[in-house]
Amino acid sequence: MPANLTEERPIFIQVAEMLEDAILSGAYGEEEQVPSITEISVAYKINPATALKGVNLLVDAGLLYKKRGMGMFVSQGARNILLDRRRERFYRDYVLPAVREGKRLGFCYEDLADMTKRGYEEDGD
Repeated sequence: MPANLTEERPIFIQVAEMLEDAILSGAYGEEEQVPSITEISVAYKINPATALKGVNLLVDAGLLYKKRGMGMFVSQGARNILLDRRRERFYRDYVLPAVREGKRLGFCYEDLADMTKRGYEEDGD
């Protein structure tokens, strides 16, 4: 879960997002244990209550669950839940605004599809 915390957004949200990213990347698979609240708070030099608040966001979302006396674990289907959620957010935050701006500029569907294809080709990844 290596990343730097910033002051731009609440720290507990950044902790939750770092864990989400680790689940998406496969660093923590289903039924695998994630770092403890203590490990997170020590690693990032944050208050344990802040780390707990971030972890609890994922518990509330059904992405993590607690095994009494053992710690927190990734729930079955957590990666798919995250993928679905992030894909929907991508659509809402990027695709819809691009389509709306494209329409204002007089683009048709094919124009936008061609630009998307061009973006994939120019990106090189």
